[in-house]
Amino acid sequence: MSQHHHYHHEPGNHAACIRLVPIFNHLEDDAMDEIAERATTKVFKRSDYLFRAQEKDDTLYIVNRGKVRIFLLSESGKEQLIRILHPGDFMGEWTIFNPGGVHEAYAQATQDTVVCTIGQADIQAFLTDYPTITMKLLAEMSQRLESSERQTVKVAEDQVGNRLIMFLAENVVGPASEQIIELEMTRKDIASYLGTTPETISRKFKELEQAGLIEQLTPKKIKIVDVDDLLLYSDQ
Repeated sequence: MSQHHHYHHEPGNHAACIRLVPIFNHLEDDAMDEIAERATTKVFKRSDYLFRAQEKDDTLYIVNRGKVRIFLLSESGKEQLIRILHPGDFMGEWTIFNPGGVHEAYAQATQDTVVCTIGQADIQAFLTDYPTITMKLLAEMSQRLESSERQTVKVAEDQVGNRLIMFLAENVVGPASEQIIELEMTRKDIASYLGTTPETISRKFKELEQAGLIEQLTPKKIKIVDVDDLLLYSDQ
């Protein structure tokens, strides 16, 4: 872990990061001061890690200045970006409700970054003293969950698009240039075969048509403009 500086705030100036973050900035000034007094500011250089996966932690992190990327690492070492945090955004709320929990992801500063941190015991006391923080926190976490679910649906749909392209390419006989293929299955059967709904298949057919890769001559007769172009599209 890279070295970083940290210092406590003077009372009376409720730290800039407390004013920035929506879960706190609705509070009265004296309440913000109280939270600011318990907050510690840490400065991270570009590429420093705020935390790594599997590290135990019980801290709420609030970005004051700079930018932080949150990512997962697969077993093969491939990064999957989860979120980018800007000033006013926070992370680490999971550990507030799961004492002794470990981080699943990595948090890395992508530029010089100033972060406020508040320990779990302090946060829990604030949640009791100021129930509106709890409501704001729940709203933010619900929003993240919804966004994560939308992303999951999008990934699933992208996979359907790729599966449809491979399915069409498998029906191609002969050279890879323009050709017309005759499908034996109905759209409903194709959807079932590819593990999705007929609506999604129709949408994907339309998407490929709009991209100029296929023409739907009849429901079962498809003109493929260029098979190589179609296969390249599947990698996007």
